[in-house]
Amino acid sequence: MHPAVTEILARLDRSRANLRETVDRVPAAQRDQPPASDRWSVAGVLEHLALVDERFTAIIGGKIADARAAGLPAEEDDPALLPPNVEAMLADRTERRTAPEPLHPRGLACGDAWTRADAARAAFRELVTAADGFALSRVIHEHPRFGALNVYQWAGFLAAHESRHAAQIRDIASQLARDPVKAAPRS
Repeated sequence: MHPAVTEILARLDRSRANLRETVDRVPAAQRDQPPASDRWSVAGVLEHLALVDERFTAIIGGKIADARAAGLPAEEDDPALLPPNVEAMLADRTERRTAPEPLHPRGLACGDAWTRADAARAAFRELVTAADGFALSRVIHEHPRFGALNVYQWAGFLAAHESRHAAQIRDIASQLARDPVKAAPRS
């Protein structure tokens, strides 16, 4: 396996382990409860992450297929991974961002959101693993805020995005713990 593929898969595994640990710290009865009417629940965050992984996998999968059909060569370089400044911008939660409407959760329960997030991540891993050895550094997709990113950088983006939302889940848990009325399960 190309070292860059090994690195991005490891980063994705670390971010997912962090997310799982973070969610596990939230009492199960609170995972479907948003801390406020204009905020997502833990389940909503997980569903959002699944939607992002699904969307990215579909877009990049198409770009990889097109590049392979056009004769994508083998990866010969030491490809660029996600730049630290982009990772820092993703981690910075002082600026609230609004996801595009297609990436908003639709109301899955936490267990179903986890299942969907895991399936989406498995599909992405399968896509990257199947393309191992090809010049994924030449497969580019534009991010509206961060510009042109190659497949390795997009994988780093997914990991950093997931870490950002793990921090959001910690905030949700803190808010629910401070407000016993909100933390009580709905009947």
